[in-house]
Amino acid sequence: MALTLSILDQSSIVEGSTAEEGLRQTIELAKRADELGFHRFWVSEHHDAPTLAGSSPEVLVAHLASKTNTIRVGSGGVMLPHYSAYKVAENFKVLECLTPGRIDVGIGRAPGGMPRASHALSDGKQRGTKRYPEQIDDLLHYLHDDLPEEHRYHGLKATPVTKTTPDVWVLGSSPSSALTAAEKGLPYTFALFINGEGGKYYMNQYLEEFKPSRHYAQPQSNVAVFTICGETMEDAERIASSLDLSMIMLEQGMPSKGIPSPEKAMNYPYSAFERARVLENRKRMVVGDIDHVVRELHRIAEEYQTNEIMLTTIAYDFEQKMKSFERIAERML
Repeated sequence: MALTLSILDQSSIVEGSTAEEGLRQTIELAKRADELGFHRFWVSEHHDAPTLAGSSPEVLVAHLASKTNTIRVGSGGVMLPHYSAYKVAENFKVLECLTPGRIDVGIGRAPGGMPRASHALSDGKQRGTKRYPEQIDDLLHYLHDDLPEEHRYHGLKATPVTKTTPDVWVLGSSPSSALTAAEKGLPYTFALFINGEGGKYYMNQYLEEFKPSRHYAQPQSNVAVFTICGETMEDAERIASSLDLSMIMLEQGMPSKGIPSPEKAMNYPYSAFERARVLENRKRMVVGDIDHVVRELHRIAEEYQTNEIMLTTIAYDFEQKMKSFERIAERML
């Protein structure tokens, strides 16, 4: 089975580097992904995160769209409960107007940061996650200019009025997001790189419960997974050691100045508990040479009943990160 391959980039910052460099690398990667034939390029939303530079996906998407030619660009995703669905719709209608037919609106419910960031984003108001399904409805109505008569803002238009409409994707790592996407008749992304357990069941629920909507007659899905493709198995393991340690540091609340180097990671004195956590976290990753990576991506696609895999790669050395995508593209695209 031929797979569609896409990229989710988190604009990571490595030790000794800067946010400016992290964003520059995201731009360079998007341009190369466009040349290599990847289908989409999404960027994430993280707040108060010293190791990730992408806090405003809408702004970054605008820049990436202007620097690329055919690849779809979008948010992976906008954390909708922080914001007004009306404003999100207008942001993405501007993007759609500038680059018609190339914009994806990936939305999520997660906070994208620690509680203090959520409080700051809402200026101290309670974050309304209970309204998330209603916000999705509002977003769709605004994008398609079809607010029902009974809607509190009937007659309001989200501008600019566009000839085409961006695709809306529901992102998640839990059963509730899968069921929400199915209920709304929307495309669904399972974040395997966030949750290594239960995803196959959640995807099956989505496919079984999907209700065709005015916008999508059939279910559409993809799976996002950490992926590192090295020249050899040993090379891949060395590159992945940076991500292994970074995840351990995040889980335990250790101070971080960026993604650590492989040298630092391989010299880190892991406890027995931490080594067990590394093995557990590897359920969220595909790490190996090109033959291993190809086999694993096809296995994931089959198990998750999808034909699109979204690759997420974090590495200390940007050239190694770029080569990982190039190796995969050369074999699979």
